[in-house]
Amino acid sequence: MSRNVNFYSIKDIAGLFWNASIDELKRGYTKKDGNYLCLVCGKYFDEDVIYPKGTVFLSAKKAVEEHIKDAHSSMFDVLLNMDKRYTGLSQIQSDLIDDFYGGLDDESIAKKNSITKSTVRNHRFRLKEKQKQAKVFLALMSLVEEKQKEEDKIIDIHKTPRMLDERYAITKVHQDKVLEKFLKEDGSLIKLPKKEKDKIVILFHFASQFEYNKKYKEVEVNRIIKPIFSDFVTIRRYLIEYGFMDREKDCSNYWIL
Repeated sequence: MSRNVNFYSIKDIAGLFWNASIDELKRGYTKKDGNYLCLVCGKYFDEDVIYPKGTVFLSAKKAVEEHIKDAHSSMFDVLLNMDKRYTGLSQIQSDLIDDFYGGLDDESIAKKNSITKSTVRNHRFRLKEKQKQAKVFLALMSLVEEKQKEEDKIIDIHKTPRMLDERYAITKVHQDKVLEKFLKEDGSLIKLPKKEKDKIVILFHFASQFEYNKKYKEVEVNRIIKPIFSDFVTIRRYLIEYGFMDREKDCSNYWIL
């Protein structure tokens, strides 16, 4: 473990990912608490530790760079394969961007996708315009956030919700109120909320009890949930249904998404 943290939770990774700069998203890691942290899976490397790889020894920065290549192929692949709700890309746009990144010329791309060269050029133009719009939008939202009151800011959510809708429009103030209402002083849950928005807050709280980038046996998942709420089966099922957690088909391992 790092000298500064016990582990990074889903809330930590969600916040770091969604607030990362363009450069950080391109390289796939950020630095926090003296650790180089992978923004994809949450694995971290202490800057005061030397990491062996084969016959060589790597600094923490080099180790996280090698980890991203080994575990995630490239940040281009990670970002391109995110849900379209986040990329805003149609399937044909995703395919063409992949071809552009691969260095194919317009003629080769046209043949590969059974379209005309003019269609490829039109897509290049529209994607360039989309890039300009994105820059302006980012600047506008950055200016808005500078004026926004803290209590009105929407919390950062995990990257893999099963459905992304108004249920996730949760402010920090609302989150705090829900936790105060449904959690006892010892941190245990009084009851599971009926309102969907409140339920998501509570599930986010449960998910944050697990270490990102770690696999758990079912008995370990139950052991973490049970002191907070006795009906660990229901919580475990909801964590999976709402996209906070996944598991092997044979239920041999569970992990936070």
